[in-house]
Amino acid sequence: MKYSIGVDMGGTNTDLGLVTENGNIVQRRNLPTNVYTQFEPYIKEMMKVVDEMLEAQRAIDGQAVHLEGIGVGAPNGNFYTGCVDNAPNLTMKGVLDFGKEIHKWKDVPVVLSNDANAAAYGEYVYGGARGMKHFIMFTLGTGVGSGIVIDGRLVHGSTGAAGELGHAILYQHGRKCTCGREGCLETYTSARGIVQTYCELKGCEVTPDITSKMIGELAHQGDPVALKTWATVGDQLGLAMANAVTFSAPEAIFLMGGPAQVGEPLLKPLREAFDKYLLNIFQGSCTIRMSELKANEVAILGAAALLKMK
Repeated sequence: MKYSIGVDMGGTNTDLGLVTENGNIVQRRNLPTNVYTQFEPYIKEMMKVVDEMLEAQRAIDGQAVHLEGIGVGAPNGNFYTGCVDNAPNLTMKGVLDFGKEIHKWKDVPVVLSNDANAAAYGEYVYGGARGMKHFIMFTLGTGVGSGIVIDGRLVHGSTGAAGELGHAILYQHGRKCTCGREGCLETYTSARGIVQTYCELKGCEVTPDITSKMIGELAHQGDPVALKTWATVGDQLGLAMANAVTFSAPEAIFLMGGPAQVGEPLLKPLREAFDKYLLNIFQGSCTIRMSELKANEVAILGAAALLKMK
């Protein structure tokens, strides 16, 4: 059996998994990301963890593991260069060349892209987008990411950074975004944006104990402010999705991430807004669907799936 390694590099932790050809994660490990300020010690520890997984699986299989390669999903990941370019939420600064450093330890293919692109390709290889040639993935979390597949290929653009729909401007002179601009979609439909909308509607201060998860629970209890919050977010996200359809005509738009788990309080107004804003020539051609991958597996599977990219 052939295996691949999927690496999900986050600002706090890095999760790794040994993945079979059909998308089963048979070994999992993690290491802290934020304790490293230098890249080489981080990669050295990562390769130690990879060897631990390979050895554990060798003991199960009774033979050496055939490793096809290592896929990495990371913030500011550039598919063309194999580097993480100056990610602001990492304690390791500058350009981090994963391909170069990993090849010092393993002579296997290394493929890297940003985390949202990896999630999209994971859906394509292992999830609900299997068999589709055209779709978009939106990931809701601390930020809003997206990955675009056209003609069966993940879109990277001329710079390797295509697919930043979370930074499409929704409102001129809107909320200040971490990217330095104002009014980005992310400032309204990320977990932080949802909390800000709730507090604006309720007339309260934003505090750490107010979370998008809590607002979701309140919505299911019938809280009118929480319901209005999700209706507002659904309208904003529906508009962004309808706009996205105009440039790639996808068969489906997939949605994943913590805030999306609230279900109908978000999905009902989202679908209504999407239908309202969608250009008439695309009516009926695109559906909004939830990711079919498990939330705790999608990042690793997505990273591993990058190795299957054509």
